[in-house]
Amino acid sequence: MSDKASHTESQARTALAECRSLFENKLHDYGASWRILRPSSLTDQLFIKAKRIRSLETKKKSLVGEGIRPEYIALINYGIIGLIQTELGCADNTDMDNTTALRHYDRLAEDTLQLMLRKNHDYDEAWRSMRLSSYTDFILTKIQRIKEIEDHEGETYVSEGVDSNYMDIINYALFGLIKMAEQEHSI
Repeated sequence: MSDKASHTESQARTALAECRSLFENKLHDYGASWRILRPSSLTDQLFIKAKRIRSLETKKKSLVGEGIRPEYIALINYGIIGLIQTELGCADNTDMDNTTALRHYDRLAEDTLQLMLRKNHDYDEAWRSMRLSSYTDFILTKIQRIKEIEDHEGETYVSEGVDSNYMDIINYALFGLIKMAEQEHSI
């Protein structure tokens, strides 16, 4: 692995650890209440998070006082929840204990990170030359694709499935967290 790739992996693991910590704390507070989310509701939750990022990028001001960073974290955590829900389906109640939820989270976060590292190798770190606003637009595009797949009841002719789109959303949000951390450290 090159030094560049190793650095990217380290940065991504640091960002994922922050996301996991929040996920674990919310599990403590709420349990796996997200298990009741149907696919369309989860997609809408991702949509409002990405739409808020775009709104803040455009308006350059938050009246709520929270910035873009928490929204990237939410996109990552809801994306991983989406992967869990894709595998298990939604439930009528909270049917998963916190330990099991974290085990699913860790496995799917690692799978998604490994996909990012493979793509990062092939694309030669192109994401580092992109604008943060492009990540937002790509995330919104992925969400729109998920909506279309849901409207087609999961059937696609040539496209990747919902899970691939969740992984891409997670990885674009990871890139956003990494870039924001780099910008904060350069100030």
